[in-house]
Amino acid sequence: MSVTVKIPTPLRPIAGGRAELNVEGATVGEVLNKVDAQHRGFAEKVLEGGSVRRFINVYVNEDNIRDHKELETPVKNGDTISILPSIAGGL
Repeated sequence: MSVTVKIPTPLRPIAGGRAELNVEGATVGEVLNKVDAQHRGFAEKVLEGGSVRRFINVYVNEDNIRDHKELETPVKNGDTISILPSIAGGL
């Protein structure tokens, strides 16, 4: 199943400068591991200890994977995985 992975600006240098990647996989974890296989160092920026880093949110379409099965969240052909790093700060 081919899904689109949207890469945030801070991770684009690791992903060859690309904003989107098309990757095959059945779960979010499988897709992210395949991205790492193509672009070494990607997983260490997104994953920690077998789960998504605390300050990164991952969505399948509009659904946060933390509300589902985390990295075991299934994906289907045409889904979009969005990786969103948290932004902190204030005025």
